[in-house]
Formats: sequence, structure tokens, C-alpha cells
Amino acid sequence: MLSKKFAQVDRDFCVACGSCVKVCPREAIFVWRGVTAAVEALRCVGCGKCARECPAGAITLEERGAAQ
Repeated sequence: MLSKKFAQVDRDFCVACGSCVKVCPREAIFVWRGVTAAVEALRCVGCGKCARECPAGAITLEERGAAQ
């Protein structure tokens, strides 16, 4: 069963530092071509660890269905 929320990256603010990748318990985030972080929404459990860790504030938790 999918969680109610998932992480979403605002690419305009992401600095591709990789902090989110290191804290994700499900390995649902990766840095795409060294440019921006991306989330595999189906793997994401919406725990919010990445959003709290992001120094640029580029990650938010969104309701499933609203942004997909």
C-alpha cells in the first residue's frame, strides 16, 4: 500500500548536493546527471527526512494524487 504523501523536488531551488540521497531510508532519491535531485515516487514513503535535511529547502511533501 502506498503512503499518503511523497517527496517532491523543486528543480529551480535544488543544488544537487546529495544530502537527501544520504538520508532516504528507501533509496527513493537520486541526483540526476549531477544537475538536480529526483524522487522515485513509488518508492517514497513520505517520511520527510529528505525535506528536513535539504539545505536549499527544495523538497516538500505532497499528497499522492494531487501532484501525480
